[in-house]
Order: sequence, then structure tokens, then C-alpha cells
Amino acid sequence: MDPTHQGPEEYGRHSDGADGSDGRRRPSRESGSADFGQPTPQQVRIVQLTVGDLLLTVNPVDGSEVETCPPGSQPDAPVRRTPAERADHERAGAPPVPAGPPAPQLPLLERHQEHERLVGLLARGRSVRLTGQAGSGRTALLDAVAADCTDLAPDGVVRLNGHRRTTADLLYGLFDAVHRSPLHRPDPQELLALVRSIGAVVVIDDLEIGGAALDELLEATPECAFLLGTAPDLTAPGIDAHLEEVLLAGLGRSASLELLEKVVERPLTEDERNWAGDLWFESEGLPLRFVQAGSLLRQRDRLNTDPEAFDEYDYFEPRPGDAPPVPEAPTAETLDVPLPSLGEGAAPAVLLASRLSEAARETLRFTVALGGEVPHQAHLPALVGDTHADAALGELAGCGLLSPAGPRYRLAAGVLAQLEAGGYAESAATHARTAAQHYAWWVSHPSVTPQRAVAEADAIVAAMGRLIPDTEAGQASAAVLLARSAAPALAAGIAWGAWEKALRAGQEAARIAGEVAEEAYFHHELGILALCSGNLDRARTELETSISMRGALADKSGAVAGRRALALVADRSGGLETPVRSQVGDEVPAVRQDLLPGTPSAAFPGPPLFARQTVEEDPTLISSLPATAPRSPAPKTGGGRAVLGGARRNLAAAGAGALLIAVLGTVVTLGLTAGDPEEPGSRNVTTEQSSPEDATDDGSPADEPDDGPAPDDGAPGNEAPTTPGSSESATPSTSGSPSPGPSSSDGSSPGTGEPSGDPTSDDPTSGGPSPSGKPTTPTKPPTTPPTTPPTTPPTETPTTPPTETPTDEPTGDPDTTSSASGPAESASASASASADAPAESEDPTEAAA
Repeated sequence: MDPTHQGPEEYGRHSDGADGSDGRRRPSRESGSADFGQPTPQQVRIVQLTVGDLLLTVNPVDGSEVETCPPGSQPDAPVRRTPAERADHERAGAPPVPAGPPAPQLPLLERHQEHERLVGLLARGRSVRLTGQAGSGRTALLDAVAADCTDLAPDGVVRLNGHRRTTADLLYGLFDAVHRSPLHRPDPQELLALVRSIGAVVVIDDLEIGGAALDELLEATPECAFLLGTAPDLTAPGIDAHLEEVLLAGLGRSASLELLEKVVERPLTEDERNWAGDLWFESEGLPLRFVQAGSLLRQRDRLNTDPEAFDEYDYFEPRPGDAPPVPEAPTAETLDVPLPSLGEGAAPAVLLASRLSEAARETLRFTVALGGEVPHQAHLPALVGDTHADAALGELAGCGLLSPAGPRYRLAAGVLAQLEAGGYAESAATHARTAAQHYAWWVSHPSVTPQRAVAEADAIVAAMGRLIPDTEAGQASAAVLLARSAAPALAAGIAWGAWEKALRAGQEAARIAGEVAEEAYFHHELGILALCSGNLDRARTELETSISMRGALADKSGAVAGRRALALVADRSGGLETPVRSQVGDEVPAVRQDLLPGTPSAAFPGPPLFARQTVEEDPTLISSLPATAPRSPAPKTGGGRAVLGGARRNLAAAGAGALLIAVLGTVVTLGLTAGDPEEPGSRNVTTEQSSPEDATDDGSPADEPDDGPAPDDGAPGNEAPTTPGSSESATPSTSGSPSPGPSSSDGSSPGTGEPSGDPTSDDPTSGGPSPSGKPTTPTKPPTTPPTTPPTTPPTETPTTPPTETPTDEPTGDPDTTSSASGPAESASASASASADAPAESEDPTEAAA
């Protein structure tokens, strides 16, 4: 069967029905088992969002597109969530419960005073900053205070994660927690107006912004009371913030021993109490250290009862037949596992991990490769390669190696450095690449919603960040693939902070890997992000870069998408022209090129042209002289050539033609008037208007010819004044004799293809405008008779010299005039015919000639 033939079998139908099928479509198979070896086409997820007054279409193929929101498609106004909806939203943002037996609930010891103070300050509408070291129990205290403040504010309590979050991320997170507005992201002005009316107790843990950024957050939400959990080294806000400060110290000795007994779930022995006292002195009473120390004591208790409890074989992995036999369990009197050393108690991560399952240790290797970000437990079986690896999260959390961070888990404070020192970072590059490939496949799957991709945004960004500085072959390409797959999902999930990080990481990885097409895509997306965020200068820079790179790759569809966005940037910038202009019907990317010097557009006074032009695939050459114009002794002005296209090519051609006509007429006029005005050959009557019969010489100086031609500056409108020899066209002979000037065998002038005279015509003259477009003034010839006969070519020598004309009538020598004017005058006369009636000559010598 032809694989391209769409027969009935392809859709699960058979024409004869012999298989007993009911005609319904068969269920789809796995993507890797498509028929005839052709892969199943991947579905493209296109999502439309409204960003202020803009409509953003997230297109994973050619790049996102943005346009002004059409009428009627504006989103509805955001609606406040009900208390039940806020509770559901908070549960959805909580970290998942680890698999396995539930961990013991630890009490809040020696925190009663701080708890009461925090609740009292929040009840009065004051904002508080809770400062304490990592591992001092800030998260537990914040949870207890938030549980007692649910009824203090009309919008309840809002929990936010401040880990690697900016001020804009926190403001949009606050808006999303209080308002319900699907597929809509308000612009910055609208966001400020919405969050200003929110009245809630906002609890932010692991806050990483301070100083002016924190002042901006507090000023934008005047009706909210903030409870901020920060580290001591964070920059404090200004004095105008009116932020209270509460310090959180470590636990006392007795409270630390009590916490250790709660974790071990038994009373401590004397040796254990002494060991815990030394640990309290070394750790300054941090609760996290005693939670981890209690995990060490529980492992010790298990070893006392079962020496093989933490061997190399897991509970879910069967023991092979060639494994050494399990020794009999000794009695409690003979087995006594020593206590950990003080150093192991202060840094217990490596010792704790060595007694966990192999799946848990492999999970720690992936976590170290991702910079402390723990993948979701649903991803652990695919990453680790063990179907029961999801239980590893419960093992790590029960040992105190993890701490919650928003909807996910991270390594607890100090654990990452301990594991790196213990050798868990040796294969970090390999594990980061495996995680990147897994996330690239997962986030591109059609069943994965943008919200699920946003929940894993920290791990995705961490995987890209780990691969970018690595110089190993293939690492940068894996980061490009992950960024290319995850960026559209993060944009559709309105997690634009993570979207920007993914785009910048992908752009850098594409530059390192040399993938120009992907780098152009990331520049385009960064321009779209800047446009939607209101940063027009940044948007213009990114879009121009993307258009240039896609033009070099001949990516027409991508270049068109970039030009549309760039046009919107120009429109929102106040109507300024964009540097890259697209021509009508031209989808080829623009190539910038300066105008060549000496082009006609540089001398023609018209609309200014841009310094950068768009070169078409089929350029047209515009020269300084047209193809049909005869040669002229006039010097060429603007003899250079320029490659123009589109509408500018038409403008340049029109300007060059007008300039050419003006220059030729001026030069010919100067050439004809350069001789002696007293010579017979220079005394010609203009064809524009004949002298009347009763004209007399009144001796007026205006009727006398000029002494010489006026200087010509080569510009239109600055022609020399007309003199009695500046006729634009020769007067044809009425006798039908050929012109004495140079001619071909058929009587046509060279270069024009038309005869120099019409023997059957009754019109002896042909009127026409002057080269400057103005009619010439008729003048009378001088009264001095000629002293020399006219000069004629040797082929047509007249038998008698011309007779002297009367003083009261104009005279003209058609032979001399035609010889002096040349073929250029004949071509100019035929192009500009006058509507005036021709004047008949009454000179008898003209008829005799």
C-alpha cells in the first residue's frame, strides 16, 4: 500500500467490513509506533491572551504575534474570588504531600512571644519583616501566624513564594490570588489600579528583594499588611516604608533537646544528651540541625536492630541469588552502633544520604545538578529509571533534607554544599542534560497544561542554566531544545518572569551552539515580551535583530511576523518611522544599504529618501541618461548608478527624467549662444512666436541681444536667458529639399528615427516650449548686414549667398539653424509640441533657398 494514499484502512474503516468493525475510528497508538515509519504529527498548542489592550497569540512555530485587541474581543473585568475559591487556589499552590508514611508533626517551641507580637502587629495593619537565619524555623512560624490571621482582612491571607521572584512577579501573583481573570494579564497601569484596592494579609517566605524594590512593592499595595520572611543580609527598605522588624534567634538548650526527642519519638540517653548539648553549642540552636540529628539517631536505632537495614539492596529490589547471606541479627546486648561524630551531626547530609535507597540518592544527584531544585515526584520514575522512585521524595523529606518552596520542594539550607563536597556533583552535567531532555519531551506533550509547566518552571530554568556554561558538545543544544519547548508553555501560563528567564537562557545557548534560526526565534520572543511590557526601545532592538537574522536565513514567515510587531512598536512610539521598512508585495527580509553617491535623487529637489533602502531580488538600474535619448555634447551630471526598489524607484526615475530634460535644454542653449551674435548663422527667429510685419526698431535696450550667456548652475529653473539663436527646434524647409545637416540615407536624423522635414507640409515652422518651460520673447535681428556668407556642409553647397533681409523683418537661415541645432533639438521639438498657431514666413530668400 502506498504510504501517501489515504485509503479507508488508514482511518480504521474497511470497504468490505469483513473484520466486523463498526466503522468507528481506531484508538491512536503510541507516538513511536506510527504506520510506515512516519512519525505522528505533533499538535501545536496556540493560546491567545489579552495583555492590556493587546491581543497576544502564542505561536510555538514562527513566534508569537501581537496586535491591537479587536473590537468586541476585550476581556471581562477581573472578578474577586470567593473565600472558597481562595482556599482552593491556595491548596493548588501548596507543595505535594510526599509518598510514604506521614512525618511526625513537630511543635513550635519557644516561639510564643514572637507569635503573639506578629499577630498583634498585623491586626493593627502594620507590615512586619521577620529576619532569621536559614534553618531557624521561619517557615513554621509563618504558617502558624497565617493560620491565626485568616479573618483579619477582607481578602483573607495570601501566601506567596519569594524565592527568585521580582517585584512584578509578586504583584502579579497577588493579583492572581485575589482575582479570577483567565487568559488575561493586565498592563502595569491596570495592575497597579487593581492591587491598590486589595486588602489582605500577604505572607511572603524566602523574600529576596530589598531596598527600593521592596519600597515599590509596599507603595503599590497600601491596603495590605505584609509578613515577610527574609535573611539577615537582605537590604533593608527605606525609613518611609514603616516596616517593623522582628528577629528570630535559635532555640535554647532545653528546647533543642525536647525537639530532638520529638523527632526520635523516645527519651534520650545520657550519651545522646551530651552529644546533643555539643551540637546545640555548635549550631547555635538552629531547629533544622536537630531535626536532621534526630534522623541520624533513628537510623542508628534501626541499625541496632537490623544490621542489613541500609545495605545496597532496596526494599523494592529483590536480592539476587549470588548475594552474600544475611547474618543473623545479634542481640541488643552485644550490638551498639556508635553515635555520629560532632562533625557528622553538624553536616549530616552525606551520612543521611548514604543510608537511603538508591532511588533517593539518584534523586539527590538530579537535585544537585539542578542547583537545589527538586523535581516533582511524578517525574522521578522517568528520571531515575525506577517505577517506585516517587517514594524517594518521602525519604528525603523525612530526613530533613528538603524544605517547601511554594508549590515545590528545595534542598534545605546548607544541604547543597554538603552534597557537592560529598561527590554528588561529579556527574552533574550528565544529569542536567538528562533532565533537560526529559522536560523538553514532557512540556511539549499535548496533555501537559500550561499551569503544570509553570509549577515546574524553577526546575526547567535551573536545567537550562546548568547547561549553558558547559563546553561539552551537545549541552548547549539540549538547553536550546528545552527553552524552545518550554517558552511557549510558560508564556501561555502567564508566568512571564520564568518566560523571560527561559528566553534569555535559550538565546545564549543558541548563540553558543551556533543555531541561528533558534537564536532569531528567541530574539523575536524577547521583543514581543518587551512590547507587551511597555519597553518599546528594547522591543525595537530585539525585533530588528530577529528580522535581520531571519532575513539571512530566508525565513519569510518569521520575518513577516517580526515586521508586523515592529510596525506596532512604531505605532505605539508615536508614529515614528521604523528603520526597517517593508515594501508592498515584498516578503524578502530587508537588507540595509546606504545610497550610492551621485544618484539622481541626491540632486533632484523632492521628498527626502531614507538612508537605508530595501534591495529587491530583481533590481532595476536607473542611469543618468534614458536609453532612447541621443548623445549630446553636454557633460553628464549624476552619472552614478543606484539600485533602488519599490516606490522609491519610481520617484527616482521621475526625478531623473525631469532633471535630464532641464539639463539638456540648458546645455544646448548655452552651446548655440556661445558664438558671435553678429554672424548670420546665429540670427534665427524663434519658433515660439514670429515677429509682426509692422514691427520697427525702436532702439530699446531690451530688444538688443545679450553679450553672453548667463552662468548655469545645473539646477532646474536657473537657465540662461533666451537669445536670438536659442531656438529649440530647427525650422524645416518648405521647398522639400533635405536639411544640410547630417542625415541618413532615408532622410531621418540620426538617433531619432524621424525625418528632419516634411516636404508636403504647409507649416514652415514648428512651435514648442523652451527648455525651461517658459515662452521666449521675440526679438528683432540687428540692422548690421552680414559680412561673411554662411558656412554649409560640402555636400549641400548653395549656389548663391543668402541675400540681406530688410531691417523691419526678421531673417533666418534654415540651413544654418538646422546644422547648428543638431539632432538633439529635433528630438526635443518632437517631444514638446506647442498649441499656438504657427507663423508663416514672408522672407523671399527663405522661399528661394
